Amino acid sequence: MADTGLIHGRYRLLDRIGRGGMGEVWRARDESLGRQVAVKCLKPLGPHHDPSFTRVLRERFRREARVAAALQHRGVTVVHDFGESDGVLYLVMELLDGLNLSQLLEGNEHRPLPVPDIVEIAEQVSAALAYTHRQGIVHRDLKPANIMRLADGTVKICDFGIARLGHDIGFTARLTGTGVAMGTPHYMSPEQIGGTDVDQRSDLYSLGCVLYEIATGAPPFDLDDAWAVLVGHRDTPPTPPRRHRGELPAYLERIILDLLAKQPEQRPGDAHELCRRIIAGRTAPAYVPTVVTARPRPGTPEPGTPEPGTPEPGTPEPGTPEPGARGGRLPSWTHGMTDGPRATGAVLRATPADPGAGLTGAWTVPPGPDGAGDPVASPGGRPAPRPDGTPAPPPATLTALAGRHNAGLGLGRLGRWEEAGEVHRAVAAERAGLLGADHPDTLASHYEVAFTLSRTGRAGEALRAYKQVTGARIRVLGADHRDTLAARQEMAYVLGQLGRHFDAHQVYRSVLAARERTMGADHPDTLRCRHNLAFNLSRLGRLEDSYRMACEVAAARARVLGPTHPDTLVTRYEVAYALGQLGRWAEALQTYGEVAEARARALGPDHPDTLAARYEVGISLGRLGRSAEALRLYRGLVDDRTRVHGPTHPETLRARHGLGVNLGRLGRWEEALDESRDVCAIRERVLGADHPDTLVSRREVAVGLGWLGRWADALTEYRRVAAAREYVLGPDHPDTLASRNDEAHCLEQLGRGAEAAELYRRVAVLRRQPAAGGH
Repeated sequence: MADTGLIHGRYRLLDRIGRGGMGEVWRARDESLGRQVAVKCLKPLGPHHDPSFTRVLRERFRREARVAAALQHRGVTVVHDFGESDGVLYLVMELLDGLNLSQLLEGNEHRPLPVPDIVEIAEQVSAALAYTHRQGIVHRDLKPANIMRLADGTVKICDFGIARLGHDIGFTARLTGTGVAMGTPHYMSPEQIGGTDVDQRSDLYSLGCVLYEIATGAPPFDLDDAWAVLVGHRDTPPTPPRRHRGELPAYLERIILDLLAKQPEQRPGDAHELCRRIIAGRTAPAYVPTVVTARPRPGTPEPGTPEPGTPEPGTPEPGTPEPGARGGRLPSWTHGMTDGPRATGAVLRATPADPGAGLTGAWTVPPGPDGAGDPVASPGGRPAPRPDGTPAPPPATLTALAGRHNAGLGLGRLGRWEEAGEVHRAVAAERAGLLGADHPDTLASHYEVAFTLSRTGRAGEALRAYKQVTGARIRVLGADHRDTLAARQEMAYVLGQLGRHFDAHQVYRSVLAARERTMGADHPDTLRCRHNLAFNLSRLGRLEDSYRMACEVAAARARVLGPTHPDTLVTRYEVAYALGQLGRWAEALQTYGEVAEARARALGPDHPDTLAARYEVGISLGRLGRSAEALRLYRGLVDDRTRVHGPTHPETLRARHGLGVNLGRLGRWEEALDESRDVCAIRERVLGADHPDTLVSRREVAVGLGWLGRWADALTEYRRVAAAREYVLGPDHPDTLASRNDEAHCLEQLGRGAEAAELYRRVAVLRRQPAAGGH
């Protein structure tokens, strides 16, 4: 390609400016637009790659290049174009005026960079990683040569999306009998070295290696033998950077060492958190006080989610009675219990039993499993000074933070999860600066950040955040502390959200064993965990086990809390769900009806839990063929949802969808089609064209068109659903394959049997083969 000097009739190669394991980088001129660009030409594959692999690779290259081209952030190199010319794959990128960090170090004779430069680079790179990780992209090859610092001080990451391609081709570093075949091992995470799955935290480890090098002049394991480097990453704690360079700020050393943790869950939860820590470190006092913090008086708990969890991190320690408490005649875990409503919806969460609670009464060090410990306090309850004599933060500051924390909880109770998340993130950053990253109040804020992520559909980020909180709480509070177990239980829930139900099952079982050991079988938190385990069993297909355990939990909760307590009703709701899964719809209908009536009495007819149970009553009626009754129920439910939540709320639209389905079951297809089209249009506007609910509505539109004999129109809709699911879920996802079957059936109805048979064949092949990899 360099011989011809012209790529794709457009990009004129001028001079080579770089060479690496995957190919060469050229300065070039875009003849169409008259601008200079950088062109990366990937090495052609050798004859040892079979043609089918080459085809797959080229398609993957195009996909990865599209991903890279879609990234729009000042900290990521812009990809203008990509393609294939004379058998060589190429990328066209912006031409950067600057030096990469490797060149900066070489120009500085491998002396470390100035501290302000290190901090600025760390902050910019973490912001860029936060953006790209939010898009679901992992770099996999972050190193000094892939980080550019421009003449104006802007820092950019190069080769996003292409590192994964290199992994697929085999250009990434790997061990052979004699060491490293290609690439450098100095920046590889332990999980990369071990060949296990990597996620965004692998990039954070690599960034830690980069920061270590620019801060000290050498990478953390600067050894000549590649095997020794890999063993160092896997087994050896890095030497603290300040032993090499005493002028480094303590907070920067702590950040670097946290990034270099061997276990991914012990690193910062995500790049957003890392960026906040860097900013907080720059501006915070140099001390980290340990104090007794103010705690507002708890109020009556507000309705929470279906599974209220362990008390808010920061409620009084077990056995510490509140003023006016009933003393020691009841178990310690009954202190502060109320009969008030605490459950809502159909999502399982370990929420605080006392959402009004704020900060911890004391940071106990080290606490036992029940939370007991010796508070670090000065006489009279004033914040204790640090051993070095530096003053503690003003109580007014801590009280203000407690108020903001509670405000975030209030926003969550109103369903304003995005706003709640922003509040908790800001409070977490300030608490980390004032109290330290591992202070229970700081961890309480991070716990709430994780919960808001799970409620806004960002389960992967929530999982990483919960793992971070769990690791810190194990260090500070112990593995069996109730707050640690609460975080682990939430971790199991988001694993279920991610479809990792077996992993969730393992975590639930472990947490349940710890709760039974430390709290007893009838403790509300133990029963909550058993409820969640029953819920997860149904997702594993163990329907009889799920039903049996849900019945046991419902009976235990009725005995301990009362038959109409919201938590008891949550489990009875789960019993009804299990009955439906088992096809026992008459029993499911009866149980859902009883739950709906009990919730209406205890919580009110307009409470979200009451409305959720009514929706399930409608589902059961439809399954039993009682569609006329279901239709009447859904009409009333739509009216109530519209009045309570508004006409475009997802739950209102779900009720309207149920109404449309039952219109169809009654043969009223024109009305059903109109309803489905209207719901689909609103969902597309509110949720997006590719949202699962939107696609369900679009499929319902296609069903209506088919029943009305309009098969050509139906085919268009079925294909739109199939294409969207393939794009979002992949070609071999069960939902995608179901949509392709719908498409084939439609083709049959149109008399296009050969096309239908070919499509059925393709679906059958995809069902038999393992799922393909992806982001």
